[in-house]
Amino acid sequence: MNLKRQLLLVSLLTLMLPWAGCEFIRETESALRQNQQQLLAGTARAIAGRLAQYPEEFAVHAGASHLIGDQLYGHELESAPNVDGYFDDWPLTEASLRSLPGVDGPIRFVTGIFEQYVYLYIEVADKNIVYGDMGSLLPIAGGRHADRVRLISHSPPYLEESISFTAEAPGPVVAYVQNPYGFEPATTIHAHWQDVPGGYQLEARIPRNLLGTHLGVVVNNTDNANDAGIRSASFATRTPGPFVSTSGELARIAEGVLQPGMRLLVTDVNGWRIATVGDLRSQQETITAPVSTWLRFAYDALLEPGKEPIFSGPDASGREQQSYIVTAIGGQRSAVWFQSADSGRAIVSVAEPVTTANETIGAIVLQQGTDEILSLTNQTLARLMNASIIAMLVVAGVLLGYASLLSQRIRRLSTAAEQALESDRIETILPSADAADEIGDLSRSFGHVLGQLGDYNEYLRTLASKLSHELRTPLAIVSSSLENLEHESLSDSALAYTARARDGTDRLRKILSAMSEASRVEELMKNADTENFDLRPVLESTINAYRDIYAERSFTFECDGSSFPMSGSPELIIQMLDKLIDNAVSFSARGNQISVALSAEEDDSRSKPCLRLRVANPGPPLPERMRTQMFDSMVSMRPHKDNKHLGLGLYVAKIIADGHGGRITGENIEGGVEFSVLLPSL
Repeated sequence: MNLKRQLLLVSLLTLMLPWAGCEFIRETESALRQNQQQLLAGTARAIAGRLAQYPEEFAVHAGASHLIGDQLYGHELESAPNVDGYFDDWPLTEASLRSLPGVDGPIRFVTGIFEQYVYLYIEVADKNIVYGDMGSLLPIAGGRHADRVRLISHSPPYLEESISFTAEAPGPVVAYVQNPYGFEPATTIHAHWQDVPGGYQLEARIPRNLLGTHLGVVVNNTDNANDAGIRSASFATRTPGPFVSTSGELARIAEGVLQPGMRLLVTDVNGWRIATVGDLRSQQETITAPVSTWLRFAYDALLEPGKEPIFSGPDASGREQQSYIVTAIGGQRSAVWFQSADSGRAIVSVAEPVTTANETIGAIVLQQGTDEILSLTNQTLARLMNASIIAMLVVAGVLLGYASLLSQRIRRLSTAAEQALESDRIETILPSADAADEIGDLSRSFGHVLGQLGDYNEYLRTLASKLSHELRTPLAIVSSSLENLEHESLSDSALAYTARARDGTDRLRKILSAMSEASRVEELMKNADTENFDLRPVLESTINAYRDIYAERSFTFECDGSSFPMSGSPELIIQMLDKLIDNAVSFSARGNQISVALSAEEDDSRSKPCLRLRVANPGPPLPERMRTQMFDSMVSMRPHKDNKHLGLGLYVAKIIADGHGGRITGENIEGGVEFSVLLPSL
């Protein structure tokens, strides 16, 4: 991983700042909500104590034998529905409809209260509607039966009554009240029967004073007039359960103590809602600034999740059955909060039991929106997010810029160190050597090492000439002494030793000559007279000579032109080629082919025409570790067993190439090695 990516990862640590800020916001929001919850709980206790003074409003008139499910609930309606057999004008949702199993499908119904009237709406699934008349209300033997709906009214201990709705045809229906004295039409009751696909719908408006304290719905479904059909009822006991409705007195009392922006729900011990006061929408409308999507996402991710606010509203059935309300009805106060996933608006709800004489008679649910807390949290969170993003971008930009500068300095130092070894004279002054930081220390350390390496290389470069100069005089003395000994009378064994010594001095003289060759070439390059000549015929004649000298090798010469003019010394060029051919022969086997090629091309580095001379031979590849050293003095790539080779051939070739303004390189090719010499052309 490069330095930029490392510092970029380090810059991510700046995310700790917004994380710490978000943790603080989380704690602050939680503390504010807890404080609001405590204040709301105190208000709920005060309201519960006030309502406990009116226990008669919480009284449940149902006997112990009646089930809670037998009770009908009268929804408080905001407006009066039109009695037309349709539900679309009711100020309720379809979730308010209660279901019963029927013969041909479900039966759905609901009751509501507006002013002094009770409204009934019922949907009956009926595949075969049988209409009736007055005679079908009380069928006798052989009489007619019909589909009908009855509303059972009862006020214990008085006798029950029923209001029957039987249609002769779709449209307005005349309702009949049945009591122990018979049937009589109820002119104050308005009803409408509406046929729909798969059944019928009935809607009725009934004066409140005609009904008792207990109500139930009964549906009779028959397929023909001779059969009484099947009875479906909203109650499972013999008589219907109590009719539960809202208490105007409790609502009036609660309105006097309720603060703006709060909503109060009052339930009896069975959970039926008997009062609803206040509205949360007035406070929710105080938020004018919309919450952005990314801020909503961040808010949801950071803050403690709550239940959806849809669960905080009054239950559509009229009976509150949420766990925290059931807990309050059981005598223990509880609290919960709701949060919208879309808007983020939250509602704190507390449930407080209403007790009198150590008996729980109901519960109240007090709710208040947390829009002020949410608004404050959103504003703080927005400022924190914006500041954090800006800070992170600035820090990341600074670190990235610093990483770029740092990596550029290191790259320049690396490039300079590599180039210092490629030139003839090792450069010891590297970039950033004057800097006072760690890179400056590293640059100065590299410069010091390169300086020592340069001194050592210079010593090696001059070692051959020094040894040649220093050993020539002692070698001359030894040679002259051996010549004198040859004129003396010596034994046969002494003559043998003298001959061996003479052979050794001859070999030593050849070695010294080879060691001094590089120095002579350097002197020749300085003093040689240059001339303009064509390189092609020089190479052709020389290669023909190689064919005679190295008969065990085959030579090829390729040339892509007829004339290759250049300026220099033909003798030295031939000497350079001798070294390359000698190297190619040494590393190839008998029968191998040595290829020589000459071509004209453009030198991209100098934008001048040049000539390229290539010498390729099969053999082992060049060692990677020797690629930068093989043209140095006294460096040999031959096997260690060949201890007679001094490693001066390629060094001499490099001197000649450099002296002509060119350069020499060696590369591995498929199956062998190729040396390439680039020379300036005329």
